[in-house]
Amino acid sequence: MNQAKRIEILKVLQADNPDPKSELEYSTPFELLIAVVLSAQATDKSVNESTRHIFPIANTPEKLLEMGPETFLDHIKKIGLFRTKTKNVMELCQTLVDKYHSQVPQEFDKLVELPGVGKKTASVVMNVAFGEPKIAVDTHVFRVANRTKYATGKTPEQVQIKMERYTPLEYRVNAHHWFILLGRYICKARAPECWRCPIKDLCEYKEKLLEKPEKKKVKQMKPGT
Repeated sequence: MNQAKRIEILKVLQADNPDPKSELEYSTPFELLIAVVLSAQATDKSVNESTRHIFPIANTPEKLLEMGPETFLDHIKKIGLFRTKTKNVMELCQTLVDKYHSQVPQEFDKLVELPGVGKKTASVVMNVAFGEPKIAVDTHVFRVANRTKYATGKTPEQVQIKMERYTPLEYRVNAHHWFILLGRYICKARAPECWRCPIKDLCEYKEKLLEKPEKKKVKQMKPGT
C-alpha cells in the first residue's frame, strides 16, 4: 500500500459518503461523551435505545447525579458491562462538576483522565464534538485498516498513529467515520462483503471475494425417508 493508493481510497470514500455522521444519538458534547462511554463493547443501536430514555430527563452532569446510579443502571441494563459503566458515569459526572464547571473539557489529556474514558473515547469526542482531526480506532477501524493495508498494526494505538500520519488533514476528521461504517456494514469480521465494497479495487486484502457467493441449497428430504 503506497500513499497514492491511500489518497485514492479516501477520495472514493468521500465520494461515496461526503458528510458522514456518528450513529450515536446526541445533542451536546456531554451527551456524546456519555454515549461513547456506554458504547464500549456494545452496539450504537443498544446505546441509543437506552439514552432515549435518559437524555430527555438527565442531560447534564448534575441531572445524571440526581437521577442516581440505581435508576441509571436500570436504563442501561441491556448494555454490556452496565454495572461498571454506571459507576464510571457517576464518577465522571462528579468530576465534571468538581473540576470543569460541568463542561466537557476540550483537551485530550484532560478527557483521558476522566473515569471510564480511554484514548479511544477521548479521540471520538475530540473528533465528533469538537471537530479535531483525531482518528479513533475501534474494532471496525482496526480491522479495515489492517485488512486493506491502509495502516497496519498489532494494537489500536499503532494503527491510530499510522492512520493519522498517512491521512492528509483535509480527510482526517471524516476518515474515522468512513472506516467505522465500512467495517460495520461491508468489511465485516466474519464475512466481508467485498463484492459491494466501494474500494474493492484498491484494497489489498488477499482473501477478498469479488463476486457474491451463492447461497447453498438445502437438500429437502422426501417424506418417509
